Amino acid sequence: MTLRLRTLTLAGLFSLAPLALATNYSAPEQLVAPSPFKGVHGLAVDKQGRLLAGSVVGASLYEVDTDNGEVQTLIGPNDGQGDDIAIGPNGEMAWTGFYTGKVMYRENDAAPIQVLATDLPGINSLDFNDETGALYASQVFLGDALWEIDRTGAAPPRLIGKELGGFNGFEVGTDGWLYGPLWFKGQIVRINPADGEVKVISSDFKTPAAANFDSKGNLYAIDTFSGQLKQVDQSSGETRLIAQLDSALDNLALDAEDNIYVSNMANNRITRVNPETGEQHRLVNGELAVPAGLTLSEDGKTLYVADVFALRAVDTDSGEVTDLRRAHGSDAEYPINVALGRERLLVTSFSTGTLQAINRSDNSTQAMVHHLNAPSAAVELEDGSVLVSELASGKLLQLSGPELAQSREVASGLQGPVQMIKSRSGQIYLTLLSGELARLDPADFSLHTVADGLQLPEGLAELPDGRLLVAEPSAQRLVSIDPETGSKQVSAEQLPIGLAAGPGMPPTGIPTGLAVDAQGRVYFGSDTNNGLYRLTPQ
Repeated sequence: MTLRLRTLTLAGLFSLAPLALATNYSAPEQLVAPSPFKGVHGLAVDKQGRLLAGSVVGASLYEVDTDNGEVQTLIGPNDGQGDDIAIGPNGEMAWTGFYTGKVMYRENDAAPIQVLATDLPGINSLDFNDETGALYASQVFLGDALWEIDRTGAAPPRLIGKELGGFNGFEVGTDGWLYGPLWFKGQIVRINPADGEVKVISSDFKTPAAANFDSKGNLYAIDTFSGQLKQVDQSSGETRLIAQLDSALDNLALDAEDNIYVSNMANNRITRVNPETGEQHRLVNGELAVPAGLTLSEDGKTLYVADVFALRAVDTDSGEVTDLRRAHGSDAEYPINVALGRERLLVTSFSTGTLQAINRSDNSTQAMVHHLNAPSAAVELEDGSVLVSELASGKLLQLSGPELAQSREVASGLQGPVQMIKSRSGQIYLTLLSGELARLDPADFSLHTVADGLQLPEGLAELPDGRLLVAEPSAQRLVSIDPETGSKQVSAEQLPIGLAAGPGMPPTGIPTGLAVDAQGRVYFGSDTNNGLYRLTPQ
């Protein structure tokens, strides 16, 4: 049923004057250091010898200094959304907009950006034929097809093949065939672009992500599940381990000296590998990738972080980060939020429509619920059932049963529920894209507006005195709200939050998570620099 929100009389009050329960905070204290990118994906070395990297969530292309690892933006949001990057025979560059469905192109750094193809959701990998200049691109995840792209953008793409099995990071060989992985089949294959014929080279992979040649014609490939970089014998299909890396590998590129650069989306990491010795050198690295939702353990010693490309636990004393799940190396599905249950973690992903229940004692998966409509948050109710908010539908669903397979709608008509928490009193509070903070009574699922007039409120946490703390990233501030009167006060401002949403993202972009411990210390993740911070009351 649809429940109308009943607004409290004083919900619209907004005061910057000190309140009786006002709190002043210290400057943000860094708990986990920032890092570049927001998940790093496509890699390429251009004709100038520059190492280029792309980020889908960051919607940007970057240049990476291979001597010192410094990163600078080459093409910013939103034109730079590069799941893959390719360099043509004359130094021209093309890249793929995974969410925009566009193939982008420019002749050189000074030339304008052109759109060569559109309406290709999940456009993923691409490469040029260095002899003919032909450009090929593939769709993966949001589609499954291989295309030849018209270099002028005048003609529509030519379909080479479809339902291939996820032809991911590929490269054009000297014979004109396309060499790359079939993500969903565990194979390295070559495809004839003339007629779409597929020939299997090797099946010695779990989840292959990309393949590239060196200057001598040797073929290398990465397995995102195992974290392995392998050399592939093109005749026998046998593989040789070059380097053992971490899972969540995405792409690779080679420079003129045949050094291999490998990207890892879960750590914003680029590693240089010597293929002769296997020696590894990390050019860029981050402990966190894209911190979003947060929740604290009961004792306040462990902060759980939904890090988009991983689920992590952070020691609040030392800042040490422990991986609980890594994308494509486990059953994690791009976690965007996490909540604490009595014996489990509730992890939601709006990009895959998933709720995952994880046993806190042994880190095993208790239940995995799919086909939710952009779930943004979940809380555990007193009877053990789980309440899930759907950002896209504006509904609240109650899931129950051993596998959480039983579902019933308890509320609808909400304008973009973002975050949801259960207070110490047992009441449920939600932030809404409509600028409201709402309260839900779990006894009868009646909804009331506590406060309105907020600026795209996202993260939400309860303070020790019972007030509610709300993140307004677009205003770079935190606001405290009295749940009885709805009166509001700015508690902290000029914070490193507020990254604009990129293409294909909801209005929140990466939602800013909040958590508060018993001492009133506030934890938040930065969507601008990927760091994790703490505010201490003074």
